[in-house]
Amino acid sequence: MRLLTLVLGLTLVVLVKSNDWCYHGCSHTPEHWEALDGSHCGETKQSPIDIVTSSVTIDTKLNDFNFVNFSSQNTIKNINNNGHSVQCDIEANEVEVSGGGLDGEYSVLQFHFHWDVTNQSGSEHALNGHRYPMEMHIVAAKKGVPLNESLSLTDGLAVLGFFIEATEDENLSWPWKKLTSYLKSITEEGSSVKVDDITIDDLIGNVDRTKFYRYNGSLTTPHCEEAVVWTLFHEPIKVHKDLLLHFSSENSIAPNYRPIQPLNERIITASPAVSSHLWCYHNHCNYAPSHWSELPGSHCDGESQSPVDISTESAVENRSLSSFNFTHFDNKHAIKSIINKGHTVLCVLKDDLVEVSGGGLDDFYSTLQFHFHWGAHSADSEGSEHTVDKKRYPMEMHIVSKRKNLTMEEGLKTPDGLAVLGFFIEVAESTKSTSSSGPAETASPTSSSASNMEAWKTLTRYLSGIKDLESEVEVTDEISIDGLLGNVNRESYFRYSGSLTTPSCNEAVVWTVFKEPVKVDRHLMAMFPENAGHHNVFRPGQALRSRKIYTTAAASRPGPGTGPGTGPGTGPGTGPVWVYLQLLLLPCLCVLFS
Repeated sequence: MRLLTLVLGLTLVVLVKSNDWCYHGCSHTPEHWEALDGSHCGETKQSPIDIVTSSVTIDTKLNDFNFVNFSSQNTIKNINNNGHSVQCDIEANEVEVSGGGLDGEYSVLQFHFHWDVTNQSGSEHALNGHRYPMEMHIVAAKKGVPLNESLSLTDGLAVLGFFIEATEDENLSWPWKKLTSYLKSITEEGSSVKVDDITIDDLIGNVDRTKFYRYNGSLTTPHCEEAVVWTLFHEPIKVHKDLLLHFSSENSIAPNYRPIQPLNERIITASPAVSSHLWCYHNHCNYAPSHWSELPGSHCDGESQSPVDISTESAVENRSLSSFNFTHFDNKHAIKSIINKGHTVLCVLKDDLVEVSGGGLDDFYSTLQFHFHWGAHSADSEGSEHTVDKKRYPMEMHIVSKRKNLTMEEGLKTPDGLAVLGFFIEVAESTKSTSSSGPAETASPTSSSASNMEAWKTLTRYLSGIKDLESEVEVTDEISIDGLLGNVNRESYFRYSGSLTTPSCNEAVVWTVFKEPVKVDRHLMAMFPENAGHHNVFRPGQALRSRKIYTTAAASRPGPGTGPGTGPGTGPGTGPVWVYLQLLLLPCLCVLFS
C-alpha cells in the first residue's frame, strides 16, 4: 500500500514521511534530497532536465499516442492537497495510454502540477533554457507489472509532461475555470474534494500531441527512482494568467519545482513532427540550410527548390497569366491571430473565408496564412527570399493558400497543391543618388505606401506580445490583407513551379512573385526582428535548373522601372497607350464641344 501511495502521489516516499523533505524551509531541500535514507536523488539519470532542441535526435518510432478515456467525464475522482502539489486522482483501470514509442500499455493513476506563477518560471523541465509558469504531469504505471516491481524498471512508469503558459486571452475554456474553482476547498494539506464533469482532454485542449520529446529519467521528488519514461510535449497548454494565480493564492504550496538536473550521457529524442523546430537559418543548430536535406522526410535536396533568382531578361512572357480574383482580401476581420514561430511571424486567417483564383491558376485556393522573411534591423538590411536580377529586398511577404479540393496532407504531395503569393517589401522613404556628380533625390512616400501604412502600424503593434517562441496573440483590430498590400500592382508578376522555402521543402508550390514591392516605413519593418528575436530569416537562393520563369504580358499599369507612366500610384490616363488614344480622340472632342 505504501508503494501504491508513492506511485499515485509521486510526492510520498516509502522510507520517509512526506514532511521529511521540502522545496523550501526544512533540512532536506532539493540540494539535500540525496542524503535521505534510500534516496536515488544523486544518481546519473535524474529529472527534470533542460531540453535543448538543437541537440535532440529525431526518432521515427515515436509515432502517435493512443489515449483511452481521456475524454471521459467520469474518470477524475477527486482533487486533493497532498502537501507538495495539487493532485487529481483517476479511477483505477479506466484511463490508459499506449503508442508514442512506449513499450506496452500504461494505466493512468493521477495528474498533478508544479508551479511558480509569481515569477513565471515554475515548470520543472525547461525548453531551450525557458521555464514556463507551470507544468502538468500525467502519471501512468506499466500494465502487467506488479506495483512492487515498477520502480525497479527503467520504464516502470510513464509520465506525460505538459508545459502551461499564462495568457491574457479572455476566451477562457470552462474546464480550467472549473478546476481552479475547487482549489479554495483544499487549502489544508490532506484535504480533498470530488470532481465532476471535467475530462483530461478538456484540460489539454488543442495542444498538438504529435510533437513531443522523449528521454529516460526519474521521479522529480524523493526518492527520485530512475524508473520513468518521460514524454514532454512541445506545445504548451494556454491558461488565463488569473486562473494560474489561484494555484499559489489558494494554498501555501509555492514554488514546488525541482531544479534542473545534469543530462550526463543521455540522449533526448523527438517525434518526427517536432523536426520543424530543429532547423535554423544559421550555424547555431545541427540543421542549418546546407543540412536541411538530412531532416526526416525532407525534400530539401529536390530538383525544383525555392527561392530562386528571377532573371527578368530570361523570363518568358505568358499571356495566360491573367488577373487574379481575391476573395475577402478586403475583410478587416479575416486575421485570427499572430504567432512567433521562431523562424517567422505567422498571421493565421479564419477558416474558409479568404480565397484566391484566376491568375493562371487551374483551381480555387483557400488562403490559410501569411508570414514574413526579413534580414536585420539595420538601414541597409536585405532579407527577401527571392531576388530579381540578383537584387535582394529588405523583406518578403508570403500569402499561403491550399487547393480547396485537397487536404493539407494531399496538397503537400501535389505539384500544384499550394499557391503562394510573394510580395517584396521595401522602405517607403529612401534617398537615391541619380549619379556620382548629380544631386541626391529624396523620394517621398507615394500614394501606394501612404494608403497602407495605417494597416502596417496596426499589425506591428501586436509584435510586442509575441516575443517568446510559440507565443500567440488574438487579433482584435481591423486589418485586411488589402490594407497591407495597398495599391501595389497585382496585374504584373512572375510565375514558376517550386517548393516550400522551409523544411520539409515539399515541391508542391505554384509561385507567384509580384514585380512591384509594397512600401513600408523603415521603423515598422525593424519591429519584426526586434520583437521576434531572430535575424536574417531567409533561405539562400536555389538552382533554377531546367525550370522556366514566366512573366505576365505588358500590363496596363506596369511595375516600377519599366517605362513611362510606371510606378506606384500610376493609373488610367497616364500610360503611353492611353496618351496615344487621347491624341486620336482630341479632334472629335474639339468638334463636340465647339
